[in-house]
Amino acid sequence: MAPRTTRTSGTSSSGVPTSVITLDEVRAAQKMLSGVSRVTALEGSRYLSGLVGSPVHLKCENLQRTGSFKLRGAYVRIAGLSAEERAAGVVAASAGNHAQGVALAASLLGVRSTVFMPQGAPLPKIAATRDYGADVRLHGQIVDETMHAAQEYARRTGAVFIHPFDHPDIIAGQGTLGLEVLEQCPEVRTVVVGVGGGGLAAGVAVAVKALRPDVRVVGVQAAGAAAYPPSLAAGHPVSIESPTTMADGIKVGRPGDVPFRIIDELVDEVRTVSEDALAAALLLCLERAKLVVEPAGACSVAALLAEPESFEGPVVAVLSGGNVDPLLMQRILRHGMAAAGRYLSLRLRLTDRPGALATLLAALTTVDANVLDVGHVRTDPRLGLTEAEVELHLETKGPEHCDEVREALREAGYRVLP
Repeated sequence: MAPRTTRTSGTSSSGVPTSVITLDEVRAAQKMLSGVSRVTALEGSRYLSGLVGSPVHLKCENLQRTGSFKLRGAYVRIAGLSAEERAAGVVAASAGNHAQGVALAASLLGVRSTVFMPQGAPLPKIAATRDYGADVRLHGQIVDETMHAAQEYARRTGAVFIHPFDHPDIIAGQGTLGLEVLEQCPEVRTVVVGVGGGGLAAGVAVAVKALRPDVRVVGVQAAGAAAYPPSLAAGHPVSIESPTTMADGIKVGRPGDVPFRIIDELVDEVRTVSEDALAAALLLCLERAKLVVEPAGACSVAALLAEPESFEGPVVAVLSGGNVDPLLMQRILRHGMAAAGRYLSLRLRLTDRPGALATLLAALTTVDANVLDVGHVRTDPRLGLTEAEVELHLETKGPEHCDEVREALREAGYRVLP
């Protein structure tokens, strides 16, 4: 796991007090959301508890309406608009979760919404946003281009731009999740939450630290899109170029100004996790917890898997969203299985004669390897006249089983290629 950034002082380096958002505002947001957002379940994880050595609970915000926590902040923000502002409509930019949260919140409040999404946004997310009532417009290849288009639309039409994380009302709404955590698990010692722009982590930190300052709040970012570590080191938001991660929900190149001030003061630590850890966490949530979680939603679990002994329990890990494109899910699951040593790809050469492939597959059967795919090449200048090359994709039981499969093939006389 990459180096962590730990807060070493109780005073914000930005000099801005946390009264920017108060506990009373978070509580007011909770009342406003009553009957709108769900109080999502808190589920124990026996597997993670065994790793950490104390109870671990999963806060299942992937089961929230629209599939993520974003409805909380979007509803509070739009509900706080004046009658004139509501009449002008709202506009947002998002690749998925914020788009759906704004669309549903606006529909519930009777406000017209326009949502700009990247042209490459997954079709299920586009369809869901439209189903929630938004006028969806596809613009740009990346979210930054989409954001500029939405802001230009707001200037041109007078619609109110609903930022995904950089507004006090958004943060207050997200903070209601923190209140639920304390109500559902009063004995909690550590809360682990994903960080993109910072709205969720900031809101959770305001609620948790106001009521339980002894509870540690740990933020987690994808290593390829980690803008907070350099920003916290510099004492102000810093942009990173070309953030890269499968976790599009936290793929943000610059912290929000408002959440940064709060995270700088109240969040105890920000860690980063690798893409392999994210894939393994998503696979674990699916197999062990029976929960569909998107990569951004699984980053808290990825941090627990990477360094379980460093967390004081009881731990609450926030699963922030479950909106994952099925095609991406398929790729991630295969990657996660490979990272866990349960998916083995190998190439080998054999004599090209009738029954040779059947003999090879029989050898794999003796070591209980499940063959997923077979590729067979006979015509290649690298091959001898009587040779064929076979590429195998196998499902295995773990790293030790992978070694057992390779050794069995060698003992059977097959040449396993590097």
